[in-house]
Amino acid sequence: MSEEIKSTEQDSAGFAPRDHAELTDTQITRRYFAKFDAITGHLARVAGQMEAEGRMGRDEVQVLAEYLVKLGFTFRALSNKYHFSGAAGGVSTQALTFDRRESGFPVAAELLQMAADAAQAEGHLAGMPSVDKLKSEMVSQIVGELAKPTKLQYSLSQRLYYEELVKGQLFWPQMHPDVIWRRNDGEGRHVRRHYLMHWAVYDSEVNLPTIYLMEVEDTGKYALPKDDERWPQVQAHLTAQSMAGLKLVTIATGFDRDFDNLHPKRLRRFHIGPMYSHTFTRQTGPLREVLEEAKSPPGEDWALAWTLEELESREVKEERSGWFGTVEREVFQLDPFAGRGADLGATRMERSIILPERPFQVLAEKNPPGFRDVRKFVVRPGGQVLSYR
Repeated sequence: MSEEIKSTEQDSAGFAPRDHAELTDTQITRRYFAKFDAITGHLARVAGQMEAEGRMGRDEVQVLAEYLVKLGFTFRALSNKYHFSGAAGGVSTQALTFDRRESGFPVAAELLQMAADAAQAEGHLAGMPSVDKLKSEMVSQIVGELAKPTKLQYSLSQRLYYEELVKGQLFWPQMHPDVIWRRNDGEGRHVRRHYLMHWAVYDSEVNLPTIYLMEVEDTGKYALPKDDERWPQVQAHLTAQSMAGLKLVTIATGFDRDFDNLHPKRLRRFHIGPMYSHTFTRQTGPLREVLEEAKSPPGEDWALAWTLEELESREVKEERSGWFGTVEREVFQLDPFAGRGADLGATRMERSIILPERPFQVLAEKNPPGFRDVRKFVVRPGGQVLSYR
């Protein structure tokens, strides 16, 4: 495997080593993407399980599922792009770079390049033969020349890649905030509009997709999505604050202070990953040992972490604004146990892990410290997802 996964680890003076790696073998690259295809297919079922337990509403699950589906489409597009890694008929091709040490996901630069490619995808497609023509030429080369049409196969993979980009509905490096109206309370000047805001980023600090959901009360004069002044400011503000290193209380408090008539009642952040695999990744700790001991067949050698941070408003207080006015400010509930909430910057955090049945059996037998409070979503051979505490 060492020749097929080429490490790009570098050590610069004063900086910790970066352990990114390139997949330079076609078969290994396909196995990597097949693994993610299976994983992303299970994530929506996990969200559905949370809805069934009453922990998330229907609109929240729908939003979350849409981001997860887009993530799956992104992996499908990248799979087409790198369908022939290393070489195709003597022609050198690109290789996927992924974060082998921490996240197990492609590095953020891959999605940035994908976004740049999307802007020029239609131009590429206009200059390329159609799928049918490429397939016809491949058949002619196989039958007429008795040769493997590697270069044509590579051209077809690039054609399919650009077609996926043109379709859209992908998980981009930044998914700008959007809003769903829920209800109105009160009338006229005293109306309070309730919204579910959502946005997502592919966080470049940790190379992981991160999804945000925020419940907001709006006491502004105009409905937020139709407010030409506030809405662009809100979108820019939240996008700039969407970093894994920022605590939820920092994001929510800053939002509350910057927008006097928008009141964040609940903020949640979903970290999708890291992905663990004995074959592909180098994370340390009990999960690596579990996957090594499980000796799972291809397609089942994985585990995916899923972390939910949640911040809730405890109460509202009024502050003076100007000479005679007052504004509402949220007081957020932090985890009260042993001061952990101040460090966490959230009301609570729930760690979960999604994994196939065979690695779960090994995990249950070993029962390593630190995993007893981690929720386990177990994928059975038929695709059913079961939940264990």
